[in-house]
Amino acid sequence: MRQCLTSDLGGYYTSTAPSDKDQFGAKGDFVTSPEISQVFGELVGVWVVAEWIAQGRKSEGVYLMEMGPGRGTLMDDMLRTIRNFPPLAKAIEAVYMVEASPRLRETQHKLLCGDNPLTEISIGHESTSKHSKDLKIIWTEDIRFVPREAAKTPFIVAHEFFDALPIHVFQSVAPPPPPPQQPDGQTTIQTPTGPIQAAGQQRRLPKEHQWRELVVSPKSPHKLKEGEPEFELTMAKASTPHSMYLPETSARYKALKSTDGATIEISPESQAYARDFAIRLGGSNPSPTPTPPSKPSQASSSSGSGSGTAPSSATAGQRTVVPSAPAEKPLLKPSPSGAALIIDYGPATHIPANSLRGIKAHSMVSPFLSAGTTDVSADVDFLGLAETAIHSSPGVEVHGPVDQARFLTAMGIEERAAQLVKLAVDKERGGGSGGKEKSELTEVVKRIEGGWKRLVDRGPQGMGRLYQVMAIVPFAPPKEGQARRRPVGFGGHVGEL
Repeated sequence: MRQCLTSDLGGYYTSTAPSDKDQFGAKGDFVTSPEISQVFGELVGVWVVAEWIAQGRKSEGVYLMEMGPGRGTLMDDMLRTIRNFPPLAKAIEAVYMVEASPRLRETQHKLLCGDNPLTEISIGHESTSKHSKDLKIIWTEDIRFVPREAAKTPFIVAHEFFDALPIHVFQSVAPPPPPPQQPDGQTTIQTPTGPIQAAGQQRRLPKEHQWRELVVSPKSPHKLKEGEPEFELTMAKASTPHSMYLPETSARYKALKSTDGATIEISPESQAYARDFAIRLGGSNPSPTPTPPSKPSQASSSSGSGSGTAPSSATAGQRTVVPSAPAEKPLLKPSPSGAALIIDYGPATHIPANSLRGIKAHSMVSPFLSAGTTDVSADVDFLGLAETAIHSSPGVEVHGPVDQARFLTAMGIEERAAQLVKLAVDKERGGGSGGKEKSELTEVVKRIEGGWKRLVDRGPQGMGRLYQVMAIVPFAPPKEGQARRRPVGFGGHVGEL
């Protein structure tokens, strides 16, 4: 998935080949929520404002960060909304755009910064927002380039970001039956030339279910038909390093191991991002107290004195110590702050399975079709992200996931759409409209009404049902006699802030 989407040799998002194609919009391969209605980005901006208010209205050290910003439409709508709250707008020191595509970076820069120049810096590129000459917009290809600082308050948005991260697919297989044995205890093996008696110790067969990884393989020539993709998913014939480790990292996966044919999808990269978000908000887990090295005994320390005492294990068989990667520097925050909002598609209550797909011209296609020119995605494991975030930092809690319809309705999408319709009508009346202008007004009203209703559609394939929203916020134990605070959109209300 990573190669197909972001390879420097011609990935879906990173290809530098001349092309007029835009992945987004009606003429592209898919349409995202911010492109459907400006209200979506405005409400995400309102959510950030509400969290900032709930956390004490920090007057400095605030920054925004968006993962995989697409055209930049979501951030543009957010900044336009936040501009209406001057104390927060003034507190924001920078906006970080984590973007791997040079072409999309140019599109985002034009939308967010206008004619302000784009300059190269040590971690990527920088420009100035068109909304404020004091606001820096910084582009970087990797979240690891964005500094982690204990005094900062990050507000992170990841909209349709996690679905594009690589997954591993595993399937549970039952243990094979033991080979037939003769009365004398010998094992018979069938060979092309007939049965033979196995000699010596036989290969030890597993006695319980195992996870096997599904890997990408070329199709056999006799199976390949004209016009079909050349690759497919096949089951590995033996355990792989990933199959022996990843499914054992969570009780959710282990619970399915004994079910024949159970299939799960795991995205270690998604978990790494969730961990990063949690640490930025709540700080690192406390480091375990290191065990002091044991002192050599008197007998072993005198092993070289000719006393006949056996040398200690530390000196008898010394091995070369292979240096490990440098330990991650812990982030110790005096108090948790900030928030992360994750909006994507995937199941809210179970582990994704069989969700790898390709998207081309607004239709589902094989993920192996036209590598590099087809969008590839998979469902997001929201409970897996929540589990990772909670285990990664003592200073965070998770709310959701809730479906997009519920979240946007709680944020006031219908009321905001009605306000936009009224503004359009008032503008038309104040301008002394003619017939053509009335026709245009009708189209504007239809677009506003159709847009917000599409975002909250709870039909079988509606965006309001398929998309989920989850928030990672600072852990705040309730005071005695008070209920736990819930963020706006997740059961909380602005009036409670």
